[in-house]
Amino acid sequence: MWFQKFWVHWLQCVVDLLFYSSQKLQTTEMIKTALLHSSVLHMCVFQDSSSVVEWTQCPGDRSHQLLETQQSYETEWDMINAVSFRKRPCSNREGDHERTRWALTFSVSELRSITVKEEGWTFLICKLKEASTPLPALHFHQGGSREFLESLRRFALLTESPDDEMCLLVSTPNKALSQSFENLLDDNSFGLVHKFRKDPYVATLGGFSKVTNYIFDALRGSEEQHQRPPEEVADLLGEVIPGLEINQQEEPGFEVITRIDLGTRPQVMRREPVSVDNWTKHQDPEGRMINIPHLKHTIFKGGLCHAMRKEAWKFLLGYFPWDSTLEERKALQRSKTDEYFRMKLQWKSVSEEQERRNSRLRDYRSLIEKDVNRTDRTNRFYEGIDNPGLALLHDILMTYCMYDFDLGYVQGMSDLLSPILYVMENEVDAFWCFVSFMDQMHQNFEEQMQGMKTQLIQLSTLLRLLDLAFWNYLESQDSGYLYFCFRWLLIRFKRELSFQDVLRLWEVMWTSLPCLNFHLLVCCAILDSEKQKIMEENYGFNEILKHINELSMKLDIEEILQKAEGICLQIKSCKDLPHSVSVILGFDSNISSSDPTGCGSPPAPRPIQRQDVCSNGHLRKNSSHNSCKVAFIS
Repeated sequence: MWFQKFWVHWLQCVVDLLFYSSQKLQTTEMIKTALLHSSVLHMCVFQDSSSVVEWTQCPGDRSHQLLETQQSYETEWDMINAVSFRKRPCSNREGDHERTRWALTFSVSELRSITVKEEGWTFLICKLKEASTPLPALHFHQGGSREFLESLRRFALLTESPDDEMCLLVSTPNKALSQSFENLLDDNSFGLVHKFRKDPYVATLGGFSKVTNYIFDALRGSEEQHQRPPEEVADLLGEVIPGLEINQQEEPGFEVITRIDLGTRPQVMRREPVSVDNWTKHQDPEGRMINIPHLKHTIFKGGLCHAMRKEAWKFLLGYFPWDSTLEERKALQRSKTDEYFRMKLQWKSVSEEQERRNSRLRDYRSLIEKDVNRTDRTNRFYEGIDNPGLALLHDILMTYCMYDFDLGYVQGMSDLLSPILYVMENEVDAFWCFVSFMDQMHQNFEEQMQGMKTQLIQLSTLLRLLDLAFWNYLESQDSGYLYFCFRWLLIRFKRELSFQDVLRLWEVMWTSLPCLNFHLLVCCAILDSEKQKIMEENYGFNEILKHINELSMKLDIEEILQKAEGICLQIKSCKDLPHSVSVILGFDSNISSSDPTGCGSPPAPRPIQRQDVCSNGHLRKNSSHNSCKVAFIS
């Protein structure tokens, strides 16, 4: 009898061992398959504390769901929409327990946390955001808990709780954003992460604010959770957007700004554009420009009539010296024409065989050809097929690659060239004016993006001074980094304003009046106009980015310039102005009271060549465009 009992007991152990082994495999495979096809968990918890996961879909949804799954592989950050589910009774096998009795179902989005416990085996304790009764623990006697969590991470962000290292907080991305995510960029054949890592400027110009909206929403999690620490958000964004790491420490020379009484903002008036007659009055018989400060002030207050732009922009951009005679400018043009065509001949004479062995030149050409075909095509100067304006745009950008091969071509530079070529209507003049403009904008396009990081920090400093309450509101909505202003700064509002308004804004900024970094005050003026709506409507992070993005082509340039100048005067009149703000705007205590703008011109630095000065008030070495030494001009 004892022998018979021994064999019965031994057989029972073998059956149990086979059952648990098959159960482990079934659990792992079901988890992987299920998480690829849905975001709703159907779990069956057994009385013996082992667990498996099952998925069921309504028959009518199966083909649609498979199509979505296939698309998710093609778009790296594409989210799979939830589908409707129905309960399916679990079939009982020999030796199995009653599964239906212990079945439980919940959505991944309902999860608040998962606690990992060890007692000889791993078991997980799931907590829902709203649950009257606790969920039973999910035990993994034969392993598989790690695979379960790794698969879950595809649909939720799991972060360690600051209070309990064994507890993982669960947050899920916004569903509405995930459904429309593929529409954010023009080209859906590449994933977002791939686009950012390959070239951050491409993704930025394609809809940066919307993309950042999605990224932040995925990182922030549900509103019920505590706010993610700023340094953690910055680190995560830095992984997705190369070159945009934010230093959490105070920048050297920047003090913390507290609430300061700036006084009343003065009202300013704009004037009429500078006419041909007015311009002519500022020339002597030999063609030298006279009374230049007054002329610059007049251009700042009203801009230029279009007939004068072709000549005036050459002075504003530094192509022509202000004190040069007409004959000297003619000689300079002849010299610059020869230099331009020598550089153009360099890339024109490269054979196909040579280009096959020059990957950088090949990549530059490819990017330029793509950008040229989609730059300002609604403008009559560039519209249509085989437009000569497009050919000039292409040739100038290719020649610039030979002029500055270290930087070469970066997407977005065509946006800066297009208005200049439109005004100049001359290949050589447009090239050298573009070179001067790129000397100001160079750091925006360098690999380390030092110019962009500096400007975002400076803009945040100015906004804190002007309206601390508004800045605190943005900070509370994870918007304190002001990433929604990225495109404004990168290409100087080129995508935010109409073509004619861009011409007016650029020529005003090129006067270098009324202060250094006036373009940052333009940003402040736009935000000042929108802050009431943002705060009254209690916009969250998503709504702020959506609202700012929708301002494109709806802005009044004259109103913006008027408000920006008023902000400059308001800040300048402040007695206790923080030193950091004085540095950003180039203010000096010994500014002449006769200054016509009332704001003062930037203090004169030591004599340097114009090409060494970046638009952010930084000095840049000539020897290498990739290694920039940054110092504030004071």
